[in-house]
Parts: sequence; C-alpha cells; structure tokens
Amino acid sequence: MSPSTVGIIGILLMLTIFVTRMPVAYVMTLVGVGGFGYLISFNAGLNLLPRVFFDTFSSYELTTIPLFVLMGQLAFNSGISRRLYNTTYTFIGSTRGGLAMATVSACTAFGAVCGSSPATAATMATVGIPEMKRFNYSNELAAGSVASGGGLGMIMPPSVVLIVYGILTEQSIGALFVSGILPAFMMTILFIISIYITCRINPEKGPKGESFTWKQKIKSLAGLFDTVLIFVVVMAGLFAGFFTPTESAAVGVLAVLLVSIIRRQLSWKAFVKSLHETLQTSCMILFLIAGAMVFGKFLAVTRIPFDLATWISGFNLPPFLIISIIILIYFLGGCFMDSLGLIMLTIPIFFPIVTNLGYDPIWFGIIIVLVTEMGVITPPVGLNVYVVYGVAKNVMEDITLESIFKGIVPFLIAVIAGIIILMIFPQIVLFLPHLMY
Repeated sequence: MSPSTVGIIGILLMLTIFVTRMPVAYVMTLVGVGGFGYLISFNAGLNLLPRVFFDTFSSYELTTIPLFVLMGQLAFNSGISRRLYNTTYTFIGSTRGGLAMATVSACTAFGAVCGSSPATAATMATVGIPEMKRFNYSNELAAGSVASGGGLGMIMPPSVVLIVYGILTEQSIGALFVSGILPAFMMTILFIISIYITCRINPEKGPKGESFTWKQKIKSLAGLFDTVLIFVVVMAGLFAGFFTPTESAAVGVLAVLLVSIIRRQLSWKAFVKSLHETLQTSCMILFLIAGAMVFGKFLAVTRIPFDLATWISGFNLPPFLIISIIILIYFLGGCFMDSLGLIMLTIPIFFPIVTNLGYDPIWFGIIIVLVTEMGVITPPVGLNVYVVYGVAKNVMEDITLESIFKGIVPFLIAVIAGIIILMIFPQIVLFLPHLMY
C-alpha cells in the first residue's frame, strides 16, 4: 500500500476507535505508533514513542500550561470568581436576563486568570446557576449561558488552547494572547445581545433581579481589583518584555497566591485541592499534546498534509472559499472531538494550506479557537455542556442535557456572527499585535 493509503486507513481507524470513548490521547498515540512502525519499521515506531513523550514532558515551553491552570484553580478556590460575579450582578442583574448577562461577563473576566474553557464553565456554574435558579430563570437560559460563556475562557488570554496552537505553529504566544483580547470582548457583547433578544421574545426566561443603588454599584467595583491587578501584572510584564510567557505564568501564580494569602481566603485544604486538580488537568493536556505529536509524525511520513494542500490548491478556488471550507471542517470535527485534541490533530494538515493562501497565522489561530468554541457546546461531545450539567443537576432537579443544548442555540448563532465579523474585518484580531509587536 502507498503511504497515503496507509494514512487514510489510520485516520479512519482512529475515528472508529473514538466511538468507543477511548481517550483521544491514547487513540492518537496507538494509531500513530502503529502507522509509523508499519511505514518505516517496527523498531522506529517503538523508538518514536519514548522520544516524543520525553520531549513533550521535558519541554520548557509547555511549562506554561500547568502554571496557568494552577493560576485558575487558585483563583477559583480563593473566591476571586465569586467576587467577579457579584460585581457584574450588581451592575446588570436588575434587567431582564441580567443574571445571565452577568454570568457571561464574569466568564470573560475569569478567563483572564484561568485560560481553560471547562474550568471557567465549572466555576461559573457553581457560582451563577444557584442565583439564576433563585430568580426563576429557565433551565435553558441559565445553563446555556454558563456553558457558552465558559467557552470565552478559550479565547481570553491566558488561553491554554492559544498556547498549544502557538507551540504547534511556532507563533509568538505573546502575540496570540494580545490578539485574543478584542475578539473576547466582542464575543461577550454578542452574547449579551443574544440574551437581550431572547428575553425580549420570552420575558419569562430571564426575570428581573434585585436593584442596587449607585453607591452599592461603585462599592462593588472592589470585587474587580484582584482580577485587574493579576491580569495587568501578567500581561503588562509579558508585553513589556520583562519576562517570557512561561515566566509570566509563574508570576501569575505568585500574584494569585499572594492576593489569596493577604485576603486570608485560601485554606490549606483549598490549596491542596488546587494542586490536585491542576495535576489532573495538566496531565490530560500534556498527554493530548504528546499523542498529537506522535500522530503528526505518522501523518508527515504519509505525506497526506502535503498531498491535501496540493489537491486543494488544484481546485483554483478563491482563498476565501477555501478558508470557509476549512472552518466548516473544524466546526463539524468539533461536534465529535475535544477542541484541544481537534486542534492538535488537524493543525499539521491545514496550517500549511492556510499560510500558503497568504492568511495571517495569528488571525487563523483566533478564528480556529472561535470555531472550536462552538465544539464545546454542540452535541454529541459538547464538553462544557456535560460539565455544566454535572454541576446544575445538584441545583435544578429537572435539568436535562436536551434543555442545555437547546439553551445554547442563541449563543451558537452569536459565535457564527462573530466568526463572520472577524473574517470580514481581520483588523479586529490583528490591530493590537501589530501595535505592540
């Protein structure tokens, strides 16, 4: 068999094994080693496995991931997320759908100290859903806003997905971080608009909450202090060149830890819990990266990425149409795969095509993160939906997965609108990176 035929069989085999719910990292590793060994030699396949895993787990650049995950866990367990939610709720909670708007806004703010979509969704579900239940919000709007808002943690820096994308494509992580700021705020506004329209059509879905005086609103701004301080310290130092992305992650952890200790809101039990959850999440991500690297080596020897690039170029289609097809493939793939696994699996295939078409790799990274954001809220995988369901069923006894998936529809439309806007106006993504770099 030709290398390309072996590659296609390997991809089909991998997709088939996915149906068994076997972890993505294990599947990519198994198929990658088997395919590489078949095409080169059995010993080459066995040598590839330890070499790639050692290089991945000893990579200095990847140290950023567990550090940013730890920063998010410490922020959650020290109460920073609850103070963020209280501030946003004080300002907009009294309008129809205001609690859902506050939840989405708090998701964006918490993403600035977390970087993980499922972690943001789980955190804000714990904080926001009981409040929305207390004010008789519909299950669809309450759970849908949390699951969708959690996806904003993927694009708001520091984002784990952007870090992985930067490592795989050898792009500046600092430039990727700064490029995600304006799109993150844009998506927050689009989500708020979708909530407003939903509550205008069905007012019973989002009843009004409590009203607060301006004095109380101004006083509540103190809840933003911790997040703003940490975000400014991490990002300003990174953009000013005082430290590297890895060093900025370490500084962020130290900043969260110091704020928590000064406020006396981080117990020893919470600190140990943060370390334990960070270890679990980081190992999962690093195994995914290592598995994707192994599978990427296999794809490279099959020459599928190069053949696919040549094949697509042979259609003589306009670049805009080709990039639209690639985005559609990412959307469909996101419905069946974890976003991180999808990016690591497909970047070796599509990134050369995109750069050959003349598209900016920084812009493409933000677009792909937005597309895979849809994947974390769409069936059948919808990781954020399952995370929110696990939290919400303890508060809403009548909550169902179907109702949450129904609730994400307005937000899904908002994400599609955001992608179209960024495709028409790429300057929204590129303005800050060009300004600062």
